[in-house]
Amino acid sequence: MVTVKSAEKVAMRDVFGDTLLHLSQIDSRVYALDGDLATSTKVNVVAEKNAPKFLQMGIAEQNMMSVAAGLATTGLQPWATTFAAFLSKRAIDQIQVQIAQPNLDVKMIGAYSGLLTGLTGKTHQALEDIAIFRSLANMVVLAPADGVETKKMMEFANEYHGPVYIRLARDPLPTVFSEDYKFELGKAVKVRDGKDVTIISTGTQTGRSLEAAEKLAEEGIDVAVLHMPSIKPLDKEAIIQAAEETGAIVTSEEHSIYGGLGSAVAEVLVEEKPVPMLRIGVKDRNAESASNEALLQKYEISSHHIVARVREVLKKK
Repeated sequence: MVTVKSAEKVAMRDVFGDTLLHLSQIDSRVYALDGDLATSTKVNVVAEKNAPKFLQMGIAEQNMMSVAAGLATTGLQPWATTFAAFLSKRAIDQIQVQIAQPNLDVKMIGAYSGLLTGLTGKTHQALEDIAIFRSLANMVVLAPADGVETKKMMEFANEYHGPVYIRLARDPLPTVFSEDYKFELGKAVKVRDGKDVTIISTGTQTGRSLEAAEKLAEEGIDVAVLHMPSIKPLDKEAIIQAAEETGAIVTSEEHSIYGGLGSAVAEVLVEEKPVPMLRIGVKDRNAESASNEALLQKYEISSHHIVARVREVLKKK
């Protein structure tokens, strides 16, 4: 089990920009491709400090992915960056046919994922990206919990040959991991021990799940929290072990309940170790613009809602 660091808040996108700049400076293969959102995704630091490695593709995501595929065929490593909503839906044909099928070394960064996208509205919110990307053969799908893990994932992706999708959140989040944390592809990370129920979470929901576990501890409910940074490939063994040890599972994600982490975990449990399970995520509905707290409450993915679902699943044991 890893040690939770602190409540210090850092934005993933700031870490992303700084890390990509560093990679572009030390690795001749690395190029940043931008879909005219550099100041939002923070890839603008590459444009400002290493301009030859910055390629402005404009508001043309489909073309950007075709360019990325072409660059990869020459031995370069393009990092294509735009909002997750645009990457996962507007450019999915190019990603599937030109990148995933030939298994090219393209890194895709889905910024502004989930609900909390700074009042940009439902056209800019991505609640389906995990489901879409994990359905593609050869695709690695990752969702970091904090800035530290974002950096570690990027360092991994730089060494990994093949297509990788990383979904990033917009706003600052509590820091979960210390600097000595090591990301491993296909491995879950236990961030809290417990014996009564396991929350399996990914991305932004891991911090909220830890908060919920603390609240439940005050009621005498002992909750384990298993962070799943690698959604594809998935750590099936860790899921089965959690089911055996606690006998009940709650999944938590800032994503639709359809096709994401909850679906992936359910697929494992139904085949290997059926136990009571409930999913936390956005239900079958479109989202809207509002403050972060209002969105978390309305779409039922706040720490308060995690607490309620844990209580509910315990009644099913």
